[in-house]
Amino acid sequence: MTQLTIDKKTYACATDESVLDALLKESVEVSYSCKKGTCQSCLMRCIDSTPPEAAQKGLKDTQKKQNYFLACLCMPEQDMAIRLPEQSELYSQGIVVENSLLNHNTLLLKVECQDRNDYFAGQFVNLQREDGLTRSYSIANTPQKSGVLEFHIRQLPDGKFSSWLHNEIKVGDSIAISEPQGHCFYMPERAEEDLVLIGTGTGLAPLVGILHDALGKGHSGAISLFHGSTEAEDLYRVDEMRALAKQYANFSYYPCVSGSVVPEGFFAGRADAVALAERSNWKKLRLFLCGHPDMVSNMKMEGFMNGVSMNDIYTDAFEIAAQ
Repeated sequence: MTQLTIDKKTYACATDESVLDALLKESVEVSYSCKKGTCQSCLMRCIDSTPPEAAQKGLKDTQKKQNYFLACLCMPEQDMAIRLPEQSELYSQGIVVENSLLNHNTLLLKVECQDRNDYFAGQFVNLQREDGLTRSYSIANTPQKSGVLEFHIRQLPDGKFSSWLHNEIKVGDSIAISEPQGHCFYMPERAEEDLVLIGTGTGLAPLVGILHDALGKGHSGAISLFHGSTEAEDLYRVDEMRALAKQYANFSYYPCVSGSVVPEGFFAGRADAVALAERSNWKKLRLFLCGHPDMVSNMKMEGFMNGVSMNDIYTDAFEIAAQ
């Protein structure tokens, strides 16, 4: 048993219990989302000692030096005095400049934030409401001089954050945006190699950013985008992707429908299954997987078994946060 001290208040942390779970158990208001160390929403700072090495996984060297750590990964080895970071330390304020529907349940949210231009298309940020509720969303566009970031947000049943974005937030409202994170993005080296992009639902968001980044930088290898959903109505930007496929000879687009009704012009089956059926050679390519965690996990293994190097597989699994 260790002790956690925050603002002179002390909380008990049991053996094999994370700092995050210990604080949530005591009803301490803490920002968090994935609880797996990916989103970094639960970033905190130890002010009296060095946190365990495992709790700093994925953090920048500058953050490690200041004893920042991820509460969800931190199993305390000694008593810890902790400071919850002020919003101004980790977040910038953005202004909503557009919120419109991409389809019946997917919102196009555009936020202007001049302090968030240093990112790669395909990375993600945490969006935070004034009450501290936080969710992670992928950036769907390349850096803009205007400072506008684009997000595709599906409304989840009883989802507190997605419902707020769909039903309440308006143009002109402010929203807090964290620093960009993640490693699922395009690098211009090896431009002659093929790219295979596979996504489900709003997993299209990071893939669209990666696609535009690659095309804009003159990628010469073949680029294939497989976007899937159960129903055709849940896909979006179909016409835009088809137009890009006509414009660029090295880009192919596969809209995939796994349900019983498959309209003309669509591919029958899950996006990963269609990709495996359509492509025979999986060697010397980069594979980008975004969307449902089961698809990402399964296709990561399928890609590897078919010859894709693990170093060339980039993933962004969309974890469903607690409502």
